[in-house]
Amino acid sequence: MSSTILHPPGLAPTPADDEGEAKNPFLVALGERVRALRARRGMTRKATALAADVSERHLANLEYGIGNASILVLLQVAQALQCSLAELLGDVTTSSPEWLLLRELLEHRDEATLRRVREAVGQMLGTGGGNARTTARSPRVALVGLRGAGKSTLGAMLAEDLGYAFVELSREIEKFAGCSVSEIQGLYGQNAYRRYERRALEEAIQIYPEAVIATPGGIVSDPATFNLLLAHCTTVWLKASPEDHMKRVVAQGDLRPMAASREAMDDLKGILAGRAAFYSKAELQLDTSAQDLPASFRLLRSQVREALSLSLN
Repeated sequence: MSSTILHPPGLAPTPADDEGEAKNPFLVALGERVRALRARRGMTRKATALAADVSERHLANLEYGIGNASILVLLQVAQALQCSLAELLGDVTTSSPEWLLLRELLEHRDEATLRRVREAVGQMLGTGGGNARTTARSPRVALVGLRGAGKSTLGAMLAEDLGYAFVELSREIEKFAGCSVSEIQGLYGQNAYRRYERRALEEAIQIYPEAVIATPGGIVSDPATFNLLLAHCTTVWLKASPEDHMKRVVAQGDLRPMAASREAMDDLKGILAGRAAFYSKAELQLDTSAQDLPASFRLLRSQVREALSLSLN
């Protein structure tokens, strides 16, 4: 593999050349990690450059935070140092020996094993992370899934049946922000919306020992918030076919998907595919496309009551 040039030929600065210029903090930290990893491996700069197939001068520039290395150069350097690209870039799970040892223990484990580890760690830390099958389930029931799965309709029916409070998290988010969800996202962006979402969930958990909570479809996008939900609620994934999701959203009065129905359907399928692995962490699942609303409610009621060890009336 040929060397990748980090600077135009003849213009690559030496560390001394760049002393008067402000360096990017990220590039400086990246260079420090490269030097530390090289030292840990006991490799000289020359040996590392040779193994990475980059020039020693370019490697020196990288180590001193000069120039913006391409992703391919970083990949070559990571391979030469026998570390992951995440470790080179400073991912938190590579920031200490204990993190690295944990990563090594968990690497290549299957999903079932990782889930058991997550639940065990949550129990040990007192933060949850999932209701272990051997422990009592939370009387807070959280419905997860894409918009149009039936969370609001079925959630309100279930709450009435159980005698629980019904909490629609999107409405609570709007109360915190003082504006609609679309305005939050338009004015302040997704990061602000996720902060409001986390705050609304924390308050719902604090206020309601028993509740049915209808969650926004994107709550799985933030691992910390989703972990909180799994730790403190009995979770149910309400599933539906993409076609039913689309029809129900339009029936709710949102005609935007019809402006470009083919593209909207493709986007919906992509979102569902991307989130399904997270939704599947829910303890219970119900396909609301498989039967009509009354039948879906009966099945949901039965599943939840059985899960909570409540007697059927």
